[in-house]
Amino acid sequence: MANYPQLDDARGVWKLHEVYDAVMGGYWPNVGNRMASLGGQDPSDTNIIDYAEMAVDGNFSDFGDLTQARDLLSAVGNQTRFVAMGGQTPSKQTTMDYITITSTGNAADFGDLTVAKGDGVAGAGNAVRGLCAGSYPGSNVIDYISIMSVGNASDFGDLTVARGPIACSSPTRGLFAGSYPSSNVIDYVTIMTTGNASDFGDLNQADAYMNGAASSTKGQWAGGQTPGYNTTIESVTIASQGNAINFGNLAVAQGGGAGTSNSVRGFALGGYAPSLTNNVQKWTMASSGTGSDFGDLTVGRGNGNAASSQAHGGLNDGYQGTRPPPLGGGRALLLGGNTPNTVIIGTFNINTLGGGTDFGNLVTARGQQSGCGNQIRAFCVGGEISAPAPSDQVDVVQVATLGNASDFGNLATAERLNSSYANATRAIVGGGTDPSGNSNVIQYAVIATTGNFSDFGDLTAARRETTGTCSPTRGLTAGGFDPSASNVIDYVTIASASNATDFGDLTGARAGIGACASSTRALFGGGASPSYSNVIDYVTIAAASNATDFGDLLAVTNAPGGTSNNTRGVFTGGYQPSASNVIQYRDISSTGNTSDFGDLNTSFVYPGTTSDSHGGVQS
Repeated sequence: MANYPQLDDARGVWKLHEVYDAVMGGYWPNVGNRMASLGGQDPSDTNIIDYAEMAVDGNFSDFGDLTQARDLLSAVGNQTRFVAMGGQTPSKQTTMDYITITSTGNAADFGDLTVAKGDGVAGAGNAVRGLCAGSYPGSNVIDYISIMSVGNASDFGDLTVARGPIACSSPTRGLFAGSYPSSNVIDYVTIMTTGNASDFGDLNQADAYMNGAASSTKGQWAGGQTPGYNTTIESVTIASQGNAINFGNLAVAQGGGAGTSNSVRGFALGGYAPSLTNNVQKWTMASSGTGSDFGDLTVGRGNGNAASSQAHGGLNDGYQGTRPPPLGGGRALLLGGNTPNTVIIGTFNINTLGGGTDFGNLVTARGQQSGCGNQIRAFCVGGEISAPAPSDQVDVVQVATLGNASDFGNLATAERLNSSYANATRAIVGGGTDPSGNSNVIQYAVIATTGNFSDFGDLTAARRETTGTCSPTRGLTAGGFDPSASNVIDYVTIASASNATDFGDLTGARAGIGACASSTRALFGGGASPSYSNVIDYVTIAAASNATDFGDLLAVTNAPGGTSNNTRGVFTGGYQPSASNVIQYRDISSTGNTSDFGDLNTSFVYPGTTSDSHGGVQS
């Protein structure tokens, strides 16, 4: 389970500092608790969507309608959005539609699968990416989508055996088990990569039309058809490989419906028992035992109705479900820099004062690059590998796991002295120096994919040594040289490729600034014009205007890094005037000077800096 106080294992009176730390640190477990059942047959194909709260037993309520009545579909979801994928009407469909689970209402068009899929299609995913795998008869195709980016699916790879399986997932792995016709095969994939599935192990018995559920560590399949409907619950440890074990039994045989979960309970929703049923059963995922009654769907339906929740195993554990990935763990990363050019990736935790440690190495030593990322992945973007030529190389690391970087792809245009930022889905890089001089190019990539950056639009003016930061919706690029120091702040809407618009001006022209942000306020610290500066400016990201004085850095500093955990902003390294290893911090919500945080594991100048919990990934 997650490493913060939880209401379901608390004893006695909580200590005040525990509550304060949880709230101020942004990890109070107040996440969503909804699950939904989508489509199916009742006994005709239906467009019904209904929902319930997972923590308290009870009946489902009407949510709205799918765009198209269909059965034998699958679903994926995160804390905000559920996507229904494929299905039959009676022919197989490429249709995908989505709902915003925090409200109620009808579904909207999301896009299309790469191929039509129906009978036995499986959905798995994490907070960022959803997978749609297999279909009966004879499909092994796995598609993927970015859940928060409307559009068509892309090819991921293939199952080991063409079939229609049942899926579940952790934040890192998707598992596909069983099949129609009956199979005992379990495959797995790593969700944030692409490629063919690998063999995981076997179920105890060949099974079809099961109800799949998972915590972040356990994958489970309940009920199903072998060929009669059964009560069996089988379980695996997702991070390992091996055959399933017998876990327990449902209270009554049930199959052909849908399964979902939070970190505490698994659920089997509707289906056949053996006739069409509205029954919803629950079981406790941490310990063996027998399922029991939860409540009823609004109408009995089965034949592959789909389900998802705001708290399934693809999202990290928390009270009655998951804490949202935007909260992250407070990990900051510094990816390369000029001291001279280095392969070193440094890390520290923003939530607690102290020093930095080693995280791993970049693919290639570099400097004058930028860094960005979301809760899961961090990028080192462009820079200088062979001076003074700019590079188009983009390296990627998995934020949660110490280790070396790997190749992500390439920029559309090589840039050094650029700046970048990211929200939960997109990475944006702007400006810099390309082979022909100062650049106004803005480029972007979808973080969950692997591939090259594409053209986004242009800055209002070509310039290098800019800085960038963002909220979840709006990105800012500030300062730089064009060729003299600039005070310009540009902005874009991250979800919409277009040219930048003038936002306002810094309090003074300067380049080589460090930037950080909460979801509402951006800070710009240090830089040079050409003399070094200790000035910190701030703006409200949603309101275009000139910057206002916020306070001062500990010392005049050029080319520092900057990032945040949404409440605390940190500035790292830079020239003071020699290369510095200083980390300094400030509460973003209140103006004032920075304080000493600790020291990095090495001195960094022009570091590519990001975190798993900055303002761009916060709601």
